Amino acid sequence: MDKKYLELLAEKYDSEDKVVTEIINLEAILNLPKGTEHFVSDLHGEYQSFQHVLRNGSGRVKEKIEELFKDVLSEKNVNELTTLVYYPEDKLQLIKNNLDNQRDLNRWYAETINHMIKLISFASSKYTRSKLRKALPEQFVYIIEELLYKTEEESQNKKPYYTKVVQQILSLNQADKLIIGLAYCTQRLVVDHLHVVGDIYDRGPEPDKIMDTLINYHSVDIQWGNHDVLWLGAYAGSKVCLANIIRICARYNNLDIIEDVYGINLRPLLNLAEKYYKDNSAFRPKKTSGNNLSEEEELQITKIHQAIAIIQFKLESPIIKRRPFFNMSGRLMLEKIDYDKNEIVIHGKNYLLENTCFATVDPENPSQLLIEEQQVIDKLLFSVQHSEKMARHMNFLMKKGSLYLKYNENLLLHGCIPLDDKGHMEKMVIENIEYEGRDLLDVFELHLRNAFGHPEETDDLSTDMVWYLWTGEYSSLFGKREMTTFERYFIKDKEAHKENKNPYYYLREREEICRDILTEFNLNPDHGHIINGHTPVKEIEGEDPIKANGKMIVIDGGFSKAYQSTTGIAGYTLLYNSFGMKLVAHKHFNSKENVLHNGMDVLSVKRLVDKVVERKMVLETNVGKELLKEVSALKSLMEYRYMK
Repeated sequence: MDKKYLELLAEKYDSEDKVVTEIINLEAILNLPKGTEHFVSDLHGEYQSFQHVLRNGSGRVKEKIEELFKDVLSEKNVNELTTLVYYPEDKLQLIKNNLDNQRDLNRWYAETINHMIKLISFASSKYTRSKLRKALPEQFVYIIEELLYKTEEESQNKKPYYTKVVQQILSLNQADKLIIGLAYCTQRLVVDHLHVVGDIYDRGPEPDKIMDTLINYHSVDIQWGNHDVLWLGAYAGSKVCLANIIRICARYNNLDIIEDVYGINLRPLLNLAEKYYKDNSAFRPKKTSGNNLSEEEELQITKIHQAIAIIQFKLESPIIKRRPFFNMSGRLMLEKIDYDKNEIVIHGKNYLLENTCFATVDPENPSQLLIEEQQVIDKLLFSVQHSEKMARHMNFLMKKGSLYLKYNENLLLHGCIPLDDKGHMEKMVIENIEYEGRDLLDVFELHLRNAFGHPEETDDLSTDMVWYLWTGEYSSLFGKREMTTFERYFIKDKEAHKENKNPYYYLREREEICRDILTEFNLNPDHGHIINGHTPVKEIEGEDPIKANGKMIVIDGGFSKAYQSTTGIAGYTLLYNSFGMKLVAHKHFNSKENVLHNGMDVLSVKRLVDKVVERKMVLETNVGKELLKEVSALKSLMEYRYMK
């Protein structure tokens, strides 16, 4: 082993005793049960729903409470304790409002603290004391540990001591703080690690709050979704990605995310829109609950929507032309239009265009931006790249993210592995080199990271490749043959709107296909699973999220409210603990208030996906592999420094 590394290691472990202690500790940890993994996908800015699923651990919190207190508490009291753990600040206020006097409140405090200490002990049973200590509320660590680790004999001999501890907590008005700390500690203990399998952004109103939550979460990784990459691309310098983001926000009346949350000044875009565009029914913002726009506000958004859509279509053209290997010449829509007849020919069929807004388009040079349009998109990009909050969120997304992840024998990816109709991995030629399967995803990620590292480059290959990930035929994130955004705006015939999916999306029903994909990523097809997002599972039509004899698990059931009428549910999540995997379906999340007042949760059926024959230990996990490396390094240090 490298001597410089061993010398650095020796600075931390500067005595033989410290090295021995750490080796013993790590070797022991390897024989603990693996922690619970929690998989979520396609959050689409739905912060409130995501928060609830995170707080309840997809049902793990209530499972622990029911298992521990099934013979002690009534169903009503179980629900009360459960909602207290979910939303401690709010539930405490309700409890205090409903109790008549301080004596009753103190009795409730004492009982509740006792219950929560027992719950912490139960939920932390497979963790080391050191790991539990890190999860405890810092100001109460000593007190909680005293209450946690008492033996039965100590409970008898030191009963006045423990009683006095609780009395002092009450008399010093610290009960609320302690209960709140214990509640959040419980949430943390029931889930060891969180996987977000793509699409934090798009549609929903609060992706920024989701990002802030993830930044503060104790252990998380992210597999980028197509919408996440769009935001990364905008920050990395892609003007066409930026135009797409603003267009989508205008479409779903979410421009507040751009302007108020990230501080991007949209006034220049509005001025341009007011100058060239009028009302247009095809560009009116989608109606959503809580949409209280005035007629003037709605008209402004409609104009902005048109202005940025046309800028987007113009910006696409030079990329398509300078990258012929993208094979996207069919998407040069502005150049296909007969502006005199207001018609366009697509795939050999002639269509009449409706709701057109081509005031800034020169028929002789359709992709040419007006000077005003160029100035607007330049100013917008400057604002995006100088937004402190955007920088913080995008850097975290890049740091914790990847296109795919191999974790504990499972393959996590948002979109697809591009396949042909025979199940062979499709090939893409990039700069005269052919890529497919894992290699293709690796080169996509390489370009994304390169673009992000050089945001000053706005039209280099890597920046163009980020946009290709959003819309290209062989993109693992898009997974369709072409994106028909133009047709949806301007052509009435819905046949023109159709976007043909990659064969992956029907071939993934077959076990042999999934086994081939797992093998491609050097995973054991006998034990591994593919965990997928991106495509809402239409449970209402009988679609099964568990496919290919359990090898494929699709967990996008529709967090986004926009999808719930077609899916029939409000999302799937997945839990994977030492005993196996369970899929959880969620009902529509109405409100936090409904949970607080009625004890109503949003869980429905849990389905067993895979039950392990023998309980899985840390030794068999990704974490275990890292710990084994640490043990090996420490043993090398022993030989190098202390056993000469």
